Amino acid sequence: MRARVTSALCDGTSWAGPVDLPLAGEIDVQAACGLMHVNGRRFGEPRRLDLNYTCLLATELGETGAAAVGLARVRGIEVREVSTSAAQAALLAVSQYLASATADTPEDIPGPGGAPLVSVEGIGYEVAAVDAAVWRRFWDAMGAGGDAVAAGWPVFHRREHTATCPLPAELTLLAARTAIDRAEHCARSTGMGLVRVAHRPIDDLAPYAAHPLGGPATDLRKVPGPLPLSGLRVVECCRRDHGAMAGHLLGFLGATVVRVEPPAEHPPGGVPLVGGVPAREHALNRGKRVVVADATTPAGRAAIGHLVADADVFTHDWPPGRAEAWALDADALAGVRPGLVHAHATDWGSALGPWPPHGSDPVVQAHAGVPPTLMTVVAVFAGVVLTRAITTALVRRVEHRTGRRVESSLLAAAARLNARRGACATPLSVPVCTDLAALGTDPRFAKALTRDGCVVPTSPWAFHP
Repeated sequence: MRARVTSALCDGTSWAGPVDLPLAGEIDVQAACGLMHVNGRRFGEPRRLDLNYTCLLATELGETGAAAVGLARVRGIEVREVSTSAAQAALLAVSQYLASATADTPEDIPGPGGAPLVSVEGIGYEVAAVDAAVWRRFWDAMGAGGDAVAAGWPVFHRREHTATCPLPAELTLLAARTAIDRAEHCARSTGMGLVRVAHRPIDDLAPYAAHPLGGPATDLRKVPGPLPLSGLRVVECCRRDHGAMAGHLLGFLGATVVRVEPPAEHPPGGVPLVGGVPAREHALNRGKRVVVADATTPAGRAAIGHLVADADVFTHDWPPGRAEAWALDADALAGVRPGLVHAHATDWGSALGPWPPHGSDPVVQAHAGVPPTLMTVVAVFAGVVLTRAITTALVRRVEHRTGRRVESSLLAAAARLNARRGACATPLSVPVCTDLAALGTDPRFAKALTRDGCVVPTSPWAFHP
């Protein structure tokens, strides 16, 4: 028996799902659920995403849910149908911004700003820095003044958190007087990631890669439980949104998720907190069991190996070559846990060679030709794609009794968005949300949201026997 998937793009009816609003199309969903508000921060007013994003995300959630129903069936769990909606997809997309807006401490949102930098030739480009030192070295090499560089780092560092980035005018004017070749040279010599804005969208990459791994696998644990992944264990070593989102969604599918974190660091100043934890992190990591282990040390790596010995899935987002250097790569861990699903969340996959530039959502958007936004639309979408890849790999493990190695990337997710995008001319018929805190207390959203230190979405899926 095939699972029935109810999603906005599949049958044209499930725009609202559990949200008690008359949502009639993509634009209504973006307006009511906060996407226009967040995307518009850099413009100073609400602005729709130039993608049918909630349709695309709901479709991916529906296909992921169908894969989970397939896994439930082969595990003997009584689940036959799954439903989702565009509104639930939209709330997932704004979940970290919603958490920040409803956290214990107030949120500081800078003013409008944040278009890509533009060279003297008129070529747009995006940059990504791993830390303040790289940021400073790059702008020093470009010839910027120290005060502007110092003032620009805090807003640039948090641009994906706030969806706006008003850089000091000195930096944007300097970029406009500098040739693109010079900017690229400065980036290479200082460790800054820099990519040009694409003239043509990339749309021909597979959403993820999957390969058999080791064997023979033991049977997946069959335990009484209402959800497809009930009784399965995931070990997550992910510090960024892509992999953390996948772990979050696997938890909604019923898995027990053990998150490995390095020794605690003080949260940066000015960041909304929930119980001492940044609200954005809490939105993706609530419900996960946390184990502290430093993977850069032998003891930390031994602790991770011990956790994996009883796991069904291992996820990480370390840079290329790091897992192999630490003997935590797929082949090494297959010897620890035969049948393991080993998942790597990357920025670029193999598309830019073995040493790609540092990636971020805006940088990958620029390279792939996704309509630009400072919302983390690619990372959220990539997290759903990775969840689907892992769930499908677990089905293959049951069918073929072998583990699987899967890899997804922000770039492949961006290409999938491009390949599936299309025009949506539905007129706006509902008010536009301009306050996420108010959305969080709106009774019309009560069935789709919950409060856990801050307001966060409930599961984007409902499973039915």
